[in-house]
Amino acid sequence: MNNRDSETTAATALLDMPRLAKRLVALAVDASLCVLTVWLALCLRLEHWVRLEPVHGWAMLGSVLLALPLFIRFGLYRAIFRYAGWNAMVSLVQAMGLYGLFYATLFTVISVPGIPRTVGVIQPMLLMAFVGFSRVVVRYWLGGLYRSVLQRKHLPGVLIYGAGAAGRQLAAALARGTEHRLLGFLDDDTRLHGNSLDGRTVHAPNDLPDLITELGVTDILLALPSITHQRRLAVLESLRHLPVRVRTLPGMSDLAAGRVSLNDVRELEIEDLLGREPVTPDAQLLQRLVHDKVVLVTGAGGSIGSELCRQITACRPHTLLLVDNSEFALYQVHHELTALVGSQVDPLDLEDNTAIAPMAVTLVPLLASVQDEERMAQIMQTWQPHTVYHAAAYKHVPLVEHNPVQGLRNNVWGTLVCALSARAAGVNHFVLISTDKAVRPTNIMGASKRMAELALQALAAEPGPTTFSMVRFGNVLGSSGSVVPLFRQQIKDGGPITLTHPDITRYFMTIPEAAQLVIQAGAMAQGGDVFVLDMGEPVRIMDLARRMVELSGLQVKTPLNPTGDIAIETTGLRPGEKLYEELLIGDDTQPTQHPRILRAREAFRPWSEFEQTLRTLEQALAGQDVPAARALLEQCVHGYQPTGEVVDWVHTTLAHDTARPPRQR
Repeated sequence: MNNRDSETTAATALLDMPRLAKRLVALAVDASLCVLTVWLALCLRLEHWVRLEPVHGWAMLGSVLLALPLFIRFGLYRAIFRYAGWNAMVSLVQAMGLYGLFYATLFTVISVPGIPRTVGVIQPMLLMAFVGFSRVVVRYWLGGLYRSVLQRKHLPGVLIYGAGAAGRQLAAALARGTEHRLLGFLDDDTRLHGNSLDGRTVHAPNDLPDLITELGVTDILLALPSITHQRRLAVLESLRHLPVRVRTLPGMSDLAAGRVSLNDVRELEIEDLLGREPVTPDAQLLQRLVHDKVVLVTGAGGSIGSELCRQITACRPHTLLLVDNSEFALYQVHHELTALVGSQVDPLDLEDNTAIAPMAVTLVPLLASVQDEERMAQIMQTWQPHTVYHAAAYKHVPLVEHNPVQGLRNNVWGTLVCALSARAAGVNHFVLISTDKAVRPTNIMGASKRMAELALQALAAEPGPTTFSMVRFGNVLGSSGSVVPLFRQQIKDGGPITLTHPDITRYFMTIPEAAQLVIQAGAMAQGGDVFVLDMGEPVRIMDLARRMVELSGLQVKTPLNPTGDIAIETTGLRPGEKLYEELLIGDDTQPTQHPRILRAREAFRPWSEFEQTLRTLEQALAGQDVPAARALLEQCVHGYQPTGEVVDWVHTTLAHDTARPPRQR
């Protein structure tokens, strides 16, 4: 037990005593100070260490009999010493003033044989100094310690998993803070078990269930930045059934060379739970279509579009055109990229030892709807970009299902307008951001994205300067509508977690990885390519929800565990929602030079036929004939099978109104 623990134990024992016992202790301390100061006064008067004689007892007894009643009379024992302030010190001075008068009268004016007269003057001054000092000590020791003891009892009890350099730096950061109570370390290295690291014991992970009860562990902080995702997943799996909250440091690639701080500790992300190993991007593929070129990104303010802009900016294009229909989203991404460009230094400057200057990237924010033919043609002709990444789309399945006309116009005609404008302006590469929901879709959104793919495949077969390609992938983490932030907020609110079906599964990928792969896939395009990203294994959303609850230190409430913390409720599949998603229409895929990018061969109609289909679809949309539009999509899109009746708000409202008498106005 170190000194701090001993202090804490002694202070806690003293503070836990009954009030009467505390007063008796204070009386005993003051009586002892009376005796001590008489002896010190004798020593000062006689100028040597005095051996106490029976006659000196009169001076000591007189001091005790005078001081204690006066202290009681002036309320010095009614005050709580650890909170004693100015008023208590004033009372002490008043009591000591009377005491000094009485004591000097008795032992200086009247005098007692064997007691030097000066003791009657010296001793009251010493007693006042000692009693005052004792109150100050109690005020600062017990008062501050009392509050810290109470606070620390309620602080989260933390064990750091990982006794390496990152763990030690994190422990130092915790010691400087006041928000956690560091209890020790966990580490897999058996050589460290039982040893002390910075005064804290290193425990075996297998002992954690017992440590939770013995030490009051509430949080585990993972300080394992260099382990693989598979190993991280195994550690998380060993922790998720325990009643502790788990947080982590990011990977080594995300940590600066400086010291680890508490700001680096973050909540677990879904990539921590999936255990997917990152693949280092191919720098040549990343640079090919964007470095020192004019690049245009539609939907630049969206989750995918904004990340594409970040990745492209890092590759140092000549000009980056940011196109979005949302003023606020466009402002945000432009503001962020402006700061990013201003803070980054061109690496070529460092290699050439030239003057260090910010990266020379021109950012142009452009408000535009991708359905506006005149505006998009004007933008394309003005800047004549080398590469276009078309990320603008309506992607929320239920919303598009309820608003099918706008979904089809934006996703199909918006893509077509941008593609034709790009071809007319001589754009070299046009890359469409597609979705796994385009494969055998059950909803308007998926069918509209497959129609957009078919349009580009048909245009790619026509002669022209533009290489058209599309990149298809599943859900990205953190995008609008993602279940992860929704589940985290529901856990924070105390539940319940809501999901549409217990068996629903989805593919997941991080936004940065998806954006990098899109750029690299487009660089391999030859014309009409359908690239498919390797998304790993599909994830059962129910399992994901359970992991998130358990790694928050909580339990799932079930019929077998009715006292659990967070319930998981199913609400039923929404209109157009599938239980699982696919990435390929057929089985004919080819590998590429990137291990996570495949090239698919999928059938399409020639432009002359597809153009006629688009005209027919346009007529149906112009007349708000959603059933006819759905029937046409069934003919064009392979595997499209609507899962229910038309749920377009306008269509259903009109149908409902015609079935009842008109309202009186």
